[in-house]
Amino acid sequence: MSDWIGHECGIAAIRLLKPLDYYIEKYGTPMYAVNKLTLLMEKQHNRGQDGAGVASIKLDMPAGVPYIFRTRSADKDPIMQVRTRIVNAFAAARENHPIEYQNGEWVKQNVLFAGELLLGHLRYGTHGAAGESFCHPFLRQNNWMTRNLVVAGNFNLTNNKELFDMLVELGQHPRNKTDTVMVLEKIGHFLDEANDFLFRKYRKEGMTRKEITERIIQELDVYRILKKATRSFDGGYVMCGMIGHGDMFILPDPNGIRPAFYYQDEEIIAIASERPQIQTALNVPIETVKEITPGHALVVKRTGEVMMNEVNQPREKTPCSFERIYFSRGTDKDIYQERKNLGRSLVQRVLEAVDYDLDNTVFSYIPNTAETAFLGLVEGVKDMVGERMK
Repeated sequence: MSDWIGHECGIAAIRLLKPLDYYIEKYGTPMYAVNKLTLLMEKQHNRGQDGAGVASIKLDMPAGVPYIFRTRSADKDPIMQVRTRIVNAFAAARENHPIEYQNGEWVKQNVLFAGELLLGHLRYGTHGAAGESFCHPFLRQNNWMTRNLVVAGNFNLTNNKELFDMLVELGQHPRNKTDTVMVLEKIGHFLDEANDFLFRKYRKEGMTRKEITERIIQELDVYRILKKATRSFDGGYVMCGMIGHGDMFILPDPNGIRPAFYYQDEEIIAIASERPQIQTALNVPIETVKEITPGHALVVKRTGEVMMNEVNQPREKTPCSFERIYFSRGTDKDIYQERKNLGRSLVQRVLEAVDYDLDNTVFSYIPNTAETAFLGLVEGVKDMVGERMK
């Protein structure tokens, strides 16, 4: 295993479904996506303080103009470091070009990170390795738009050595043996394979290379790529990725060990590792935030079409107990109730341990995240004592 088992990180992603001019007119800023992404990241600060990163992709950019951007930090307060770098690019544009700054197309063409797709990551390192190079998102670059791949995730693969050996058998020479490289290169390999297949198909039909590229953009089957890439994965994971031409995907493991949630309306799609953060960042009710079905991928095509289909057959749902008991914020309705129930389940054992001598028993809790379970325990004790006194 490459890492210690643990919930090491959190993900956040934004996909804008309207042109930038729409958000400038409605919200008064071209930074709407950046603001929502970094707010989602800050609200998941509990999931990672050791590093942070953001990547962005701009759709339909002309050749010769950058369209993929990434910044990462492992410094103190990494979320703020990353946000400051991105905000500075917008601030400089606003100061130097105040009139043009109100034009969405100008902003998109001239300001870094002013893309329709944004992917953020929070790193919670538990195995000693540190530094910016270990921070997600990771980028697999290529001069062909449809072969570029950006990946960030929350995962621990238990068969990492087996996956490494598979890549070596394919003729690859992985630069290290980490989970992240295995995920990036496995998906990247089948992304290349899908590109090659479509290229050969349409080359035989006499299409020009430029025409073939357009066909690949239209026909690239993200589900087929993910199915091939992840069929040998074993472990808990949520992986989120963006392909250079503008397709986005989010895929949780078939056992639902690692969580992922999403919200969608006519303006935006938001993804995060926890549900309450989406609710509060976008001010939406709980019933509008959905969990991504285990083993299924939420795919947003470059056209804005959204779909969720099966990649790996779902198995018995076994959420990580560490996630439910400790790691997630207790403001989630289901997490809150589960933690209270956990405390209630201890009532009988606690009373037996103190020989029912409540007059000489003090109830408390450590750490702070145990407060909800503590409330469940105390309520359970009160209920049991009340029943005995009837």
